[in-house]
Amino acid sequence: MAIQKEIWARAIAEGLFAPNSFLSKAFNADEYVEAGKTVHIPQAGAPSKSKKNRTERPAKVNLRNDSTVTFTLNEFTSDPVLIPDADKVELSYDKRESVLRQNKLSLYDDVALDLIYSWSPESGRVIETTGEAVDAYTPSATGKRKAITKDDVMSLMTKFNQENIPQEGRYLLLDAMMYSQLLNSLTANENSAFLASADAQNGIIGKLFSFNVMMRSRAALYTTAKAPKAWSTAGAATDLAAALAWHDQSVCRALGEVKAFEQEKAPDYYGDIYSFLLRAGGRIMRSDNAGVMALVGAATE
Repeated sequence: MAIQKEIWARAIAEGLFAPNSFLSKAFNADEYVEAGKTVHIPQAGAPSKSKKNRTERPAKVNLRNDSTVTFTLNEFTSDPVLIPDADKVELSYDKRESVLRQNKLSLYDDVALDLIYSWSPESGRVIETTGEAVDAYTPSATGKRKAITKDDVMSLMTKFNQENIPQEGRYLLLDAMMYSQLLNSLTANENSAFLASADAQNGIIGKLFSFNVMMRSRAALYTTAKAPKAWSTAGAATDLAAALAWHDQSVCRALGEVKAFEQEKAPDYYGDIYSFLLRAGGRIMRSDNAGVMALVGAATE
């Protein structure tokens, strides 16, 4: 029996940017996707200025210079999976549905890590952690890193406040280890208040210093030069784990083509073969990177 490709493609698209995913907390640029592969988002130029008790007549006329944010979506494909014909007959559960769900989740993780990298700002937008020394925990990393503390989150808030970033719509993504470190830095009362502010339906595990805090197993990754690093590259001893802070209108994401493929009764494999393809991507919206910061684990001696 053939899979219903349209249903599976729709399920992938809906699940990828579900409300409880950090990926949904960004400007949705889906409508600006062209040919399923490229995104062009029009950007308004600087607004007109005002003047009190104007005496100059006629007033000087200025031309607003608009621009366009452009980026190409990355292509993500799942490895083809074979379901032997015997499995379809002998197994008591629907192995095909199980395999397809696993493929979908694998694609989700790849897209999430790629978006984190695309949203990670350069060294000028980095704040280093200030807590006690703890063991480095990213793949291949060695030595000690300073833990994240509530004071570090306050530093992020101060930076956002100075740049006049709106209070509503601020998010902070932590990895699992940073989440534990942050909780350890809170007092008992602060911990209770933090957990009480959680909104599980929308993926928020608590709110602290104006940030809606979210958590996943891995967040951002940086080099010792405080440059963002993709998780797909080989780990290094000097790698630095990082948290990512952003405003939901300071970063964007877009989903392009989503396709499901199948080959039933493949004669050379004696079974059915399935795979998925989707195109997705994103970037920081503003050229000055305002509204996006990284909180990077500082290396210690």
